[in-house]
Amino acid sequence: MTDARLRLAERMGVLPGFHDLSGQWRATSVDSAEALLAAMGLAVPSEPEAQAALDAHADLLPQDLICATGGRPDLAPAAWQLTHEDGTQAEGAGPLPELPLGIHRLHADGRDYTLLSAPPRLPEPARSWGLIAPLYGLSASGIGSYDDLAALARGMAGQGAGFLGINPIHAGFPSVPGLFSPYTPSHRRRLNVIHVAAGQGTPGPLVDYARDIPTRMALLRAEYDALPGDPAFEDWQAGEGESLQRFALHQALSGLHGAFWGDWPATLATPDTPAALAARHDLAAEMRFHAWLQWRAERVLAAAGQAARGGGMAQGLYLDLAVGTHPFGAETWEDRASFAFGASLGAPPDAFAPEGQNWGLAPFSPLGLRAQAYAPLAQTLRRQLQFAGLLRIDHILGFERAYWVPDAAPGAYVAMPRDAMLAVARIEAARAGAAIVGEDLGNIPDGLRDALAASGILGCRVAMFEREGWHPPRFRPAEAYDRGAVASFSTHDLPTWRGWRQGADIAARAALSGGDPGPQLAERAQEVAALEEMLPAPGMDGLHAFLARTPARLVAVQAEVLLDIEAQPNLPGTVTEYPNWQQRLPVAAADFAALPSVARTASIMRDNER
Repeated sequence: MTDARLRLAERMGVLPGFHDLSGQWRATSVDSAEALLAAMGLAVPSEPEAQAALDAHADLLPQDLICATGGRPDLAPAAWQLTHEDGTQAEGAGPLPELPLGIHRLHADGRDYTLLSAPPRLPEPARSWGLIAPLYGLSASGIGSYDDLAALARGMAGQGAGFLGINPIHAGFPSVPGLFSPYTPSHRRRLNVIHVAAGQGTPGPLVDYARDIPTRMALLRAEYDALPGDPAFEDWQAGEGESLQRFALHQALSGLHGAFWGDWPATLATPDTPAALAARHDLAAEMRFHAWLQWRAERVLAAAGQAARGGGMAQGLYLDLAVGTHPFGAETWEDRASFAFGASLGAPPDAFAPEGQNWGLAPFSPLGLRAQAYAPLAQTLRRQLQFAGLLRIDHILGFERAYWVPDAAPGAYVAMPRDAMLAVARIEAARAGAAIVGEDLGNIPDGLRDALAASGILGCRVAMFEREGWHPPRFRPAEAYDRGAVASFSTHDLPTWRGWRQGADIAARAALSGGDPGPQLAERAQEVAALEEMLPAPGMDGLHAFLARTPARLVAVQAEVLLDIEAQPNLPGTVTEYPNWQQRLPVAAADFAALPSVARTASIMRDNER
């Protein structure tokens, strides 16, 4: 690829390179730039075509314009046509009218605009602490359910917790029980129906998805077949409109052709082909069943949220939005234009993953988002915030730039419309009266944390990473933590307190690579000693007191960490390794809040709160 073609790739958002965590500049390769252009659906031009495009380039996509809710956009066209978010229209000349909260469209002076009317900053959430728990592991047998979530919410509310966080609960692949990771969803605007309670599952320390998912789905189908019609369901289904019908059609077709639409006949490549439209008639009964499953899931999840808020939780449920979606799941089949194909989301090499990461997830296309006035992002956020007072956006670094890994070339960064995406997040959070948490860990672009703070989006401050120096290790004191953040010791994909102290993560990586863990384990011992020096008391109680003394608005305690310090005959095991998305908590959801470690931690949080 020539220089002109590289410059054209940069014009389309492919960044020329980046500085890694060591400060080294890593230039985007020619092959990578070409592959990422193709992933955006753009044909890679010849040299003359590229130069001509650069010389005469005009951005045909809508231009973003952000204004404060209730204010006027800084624009005064000679003539304009405005379409409000609710579909009402207005025409005029000169200054535009004041705009209500939402995303509006404008045509003026021969071009299109997306007007994002957003609050400049979200208000801070009430200061509180809460529990993070794996939903799938909350049952004494089988797969944890939304009913288990409600039971845990009631118990933790009684202990004074302000929120209850869980793993993503997006629609998955129930016909492929082995694909159970909550971070590899089929559709992020639909719910995972394997968490709708039905029957008893298989007991044991690990969730048996291969056995329990088919059993649960069969029981739910029997329940559906035995029920008479329900006017509430019919009204809900009608209100969900075309998007629900497309999802239900995808699920019905998956039963015939397999879970992944990339393996389907070409005649079913999109929901709008003649064959797909004809299938709606033939599969109407099956589509209705899958619509009913979504209705059931929404009702029981809403009940869990009501149990949390009704018990006195300040924020209620704390849900988790996965960073991407499976490239051949329901979301990409329904909405092909919003995604890039031929490249996966991932992360460049760093201290956590020296070889880099490929997550196998389809990324939002910046061109597709802009063309659709950010509707896919807004709808995805809105669906989660329908049930939650807090929403965590996984890897919010992708709002600034997303690391795309092509199928046959090294990865590179693609610039995203950060300011517009943050405005969309503020709009949807304000609409729901909720707070947003952005997982801002990793190779953080300059200025991103400042932009998050300016938007009132909380960051994540993980104690094992909060340091003033690494060699030798020196940890930040509690008072140095950021106010606009969630403070915790670990996260869902890092070791627990005991696992970290023992070097369980180091041992796991060494077992996979065949390397010698000795030097890293010696370094970990130094880290453990350095962190313990910062704690006001020894052990986990001291760690929780430390977190409670930070200025952070929210403090998150992990269920697995609390179980690490339990020593009771009825608790046969703890969780100390990396998550495998199968580990069941050794205590039922309804009994968790009665554990001594929970009551002790609640007391520590109250006594040490700033």
